[in-house]
Amino acid sequence: MADALAPMQLYCFAHAGAGTSVFQGWSRRTGPDVETVPVLLPGRGSRRREPRLTDRAALVAELLQRVRPEPYRPFAFYGHSLGAMVAYTLTQALFERGLPLPDLLALGACPPPDRASGLSDRHNPSDTGLMDELRSMGALPDGVGPGDYWHRAMMPVLRDDLRLAHALRVCARGAAAGGQAPVPLLAISGDRDPLAPPSVVDGWRRWHVGPSVTRTVAGNHFFVRQDALPRLLARACRVVRRLGAHAATEPVATADCQGVRPATPGQALTAR
Repeated sequence: MADALAPMQLYCFAHAGAGTSVFQGWSRRTGPDVETVPVLLPGRGSRRREPRLTDRAALVAELLQRVRPEPYRPFAFYGHSLGAMVAYTLTQALFERGLPLPDLLALGACPPPDRASGLSDRHNPSDTGLMDELRSMGALPDGVGPGDYWHRAMMPVLRDDLRLAHALRVCARGAAAGGQAPVPLLAISGDRDPLAPPSVVDGWRRWHVGPSVTRTVAGNHFFVRQDALPRLLARACRVVRRLGAHAATEPVATADCQGVRPATPGQALTAR
């Protein structure tokens, strides 16, 4: 039986080139009943000397060792851009192995695998071309240029992360026939995101068999930096936890997860 008192764990996976600092301060915005757990991948931050991951097998092996929710404690995943593909891949890996699944899979700023992805599909442009693309998205610090410290320190990380994103998307398309993990899905887009606009993010519904809903927040591709996102995720975590507790006491309600009434959890996720 799930622990009704322990905070729900929200495992967070960052976008390409980032560590965990993007999730700093989230605990103040999610409230005491949701515990933010940022997941740091190798090759950055305190793990900068470790080899970076660029393929699905290595990523899954790493995450199955690192992401270990406590028994009977509810947990959720949120991934942003590359992190969305990481969270999706981990959820599928848990499903394939018959391991406990998250109570919520939340994906932000990421096209579904069958749609074009402006950065990861072009993971081998010149440094200048890639930096121009990032600058147009507002993703580069002011004054950054080829050969400076940012370029030397961050470009290798960013390139490997884009290779990983591309590999995960290709693998997801190839494995689609194997079935999808039946967990509630929340797909989030920024209203000014040129890489994953709302109309594209809505396509995640086709990649899911459980209850799903899409939401749009104010911001560009990096709306992960805005206060609205952790608050939205906290509300969604509370909804799925409440629905899970209700299902545990009302056996008939489990039919929702089998597709009989899939709209009910999705509608609840959108409640303000």
